[in-house]
Formats: sequence, C-alpha cells, structure tokens
Amino acid sequence: MKNQRELTVLLIEDDQFACEEIRNYIDQLDDMHLLGITDDSNKALDMVQYCIPDAIILDLELHEGGGNGLFFLSKLHDLGLEKLPYILITTQNTSNVTLEAARQLGADFIITKYERDYSAQKPVELLRMMRNAIQRHSTPNTTVPTLSPAEQNRKLTIRIHRELDAIGISPKAIGYEYLTEAIIIATNEPVPNLSRAIASKHAGKTPASVERAMQNAINRAWSNGNPEDLARNYTAVINYERGVPTLTEFIYHYANRFRNEL
Repeated sequence: MKNQRELTVLLIEDDQFACEEIRNYIDQLDDMHLLGITDDSNKALDMVQYCIPDAIILDLELHEGGGNGLFFLSKLHDLGLEKLPYILITTQNTSNVTLEAARQLGADFIITKYERDYSAQKPVELLRMMRNAIQRHSTPNTTVPTLSPAEQNRKLTIRIHRELDAIGISPKAIGYEYLTEAIIIATNEPVPNLSRAIASKHAGKTPASVERAMQNAINRAWSNGNPEDLARNYTAVINYERGVPTLTEFIYHYANRFRNEL
C-alpha cells in the first residue's frame, strides 16, 4: 500500500543519464516515490494499468526505446482508468504542431529540454510543487473495484514477461514460464521452496529439474544477451566474481519490486 504522503511517479524516458539523475534525486525525497522506469511506450501502458501512478514524466521521442510519447498518450485513454495520471512531458521537440497534438491528447504540462535552465530535477520539482493538487485530482471519491486474484495475476504475468523479454530470456526457454510462476508466488505469498511448489504443478518434474531450468535461462541471458540491455533493465547489484545473478537474487529482485507497487 502506497504512503499517502508520497506522490507516485512513472518515468518514461530513453536517456539513461537522465533516468539515473531523476531516480537518484527522487530517492532522496520523502514526498515522492518512483514506481518504475521504462523506455518503451507499450511497456509503459502495462505499467500504468498495473501501478496506477499519480503522475507520469513522459519523454515524447523514445529513440533508444520503443514507440513514442504521442502513441502512449493516444492509447492511455483506452485503459479505462478511473482517473488519468497527471502527464508532464519533457522533450527536445521544437514543433508547435507536435506539442499541440500532445496537449490535445492529454498532456497537462510541457517542459522543453532546450530551455536554458533545464535540468533533470526540474520536472521533479514541478511535480512536487503541484503534489497536493495532483493527488486531489487523481484520487477518486468512489472506491475503485478490487481486482480478483486471477486478474491481478494476469496483469502481473504481463509485467513479468515484459521484464524477461527485455533482458533476453527467450519465451521458448523451459525456464521462462517457471521463472514467471516463481516471481508470481514470491510476490504474492513467498513459500520456503519455490522449486518444489512449481514442480508440484507440472507432472513428472522434480524440484531439481525446475531449479536447473530457471538458472539455465538466466545464465544464457547473461552469456548471450546484449550487455547494454542487461545493464539497463536489470538494476540489482550482481557479484562481480559470478557475473550473473543467482536464482534467488533474480526472483526476489523482481518480486520485491512488484510487491512494492501493489
């Protein structure tokens, strides 16, 4: 459950330096909480539906990621949210036509990155200044229907698959679905032996074979994957001597992140 004093924010940005600056700055604040970062507009839509942020810092042009900010804005209304988040756009785009289109699609405020006094902290400070107004606007008076456990797990599965895909774990790998199941279990209600719990659902599988399939999927991602994609999408600290996360580290990195978003 989120702290009501905090403004919850989703960052959609493809500049890794800006992402780190904004993340580090928000981490020092006690009135804001960064729910997540993505450079992909499709993934961002899933995250909004799952996390329901109060506000979004949105870069219009996601050259290094996927999609773009205008696409995100156009699809945001299709989610059927009780209240739309406050949309703060940051952009290098100088086209008045493009910026007007963003406003028509629902952007609440636009900060241009080419302004003389622009910094990564500027959009954060603007949101802080407006925090009370944003929360009053984004918090409905009626109760939002509670998702059923099945619906909650369906949305969580989408999030997990996005994360596994982003670091190069193939959906064809045997460990792909096992990892998905393990992260869901660890997020919802951790059990002493995840491999045994998963093996019990699959006829003929042993805990050892399940554990081996999951670790092999992780190992292949780190040995064959793009190092930049791994560094960008898997942010937990890895022991430099091993060079690859252990199974427990991997599962609980995601489980802890998703649990904090519930």
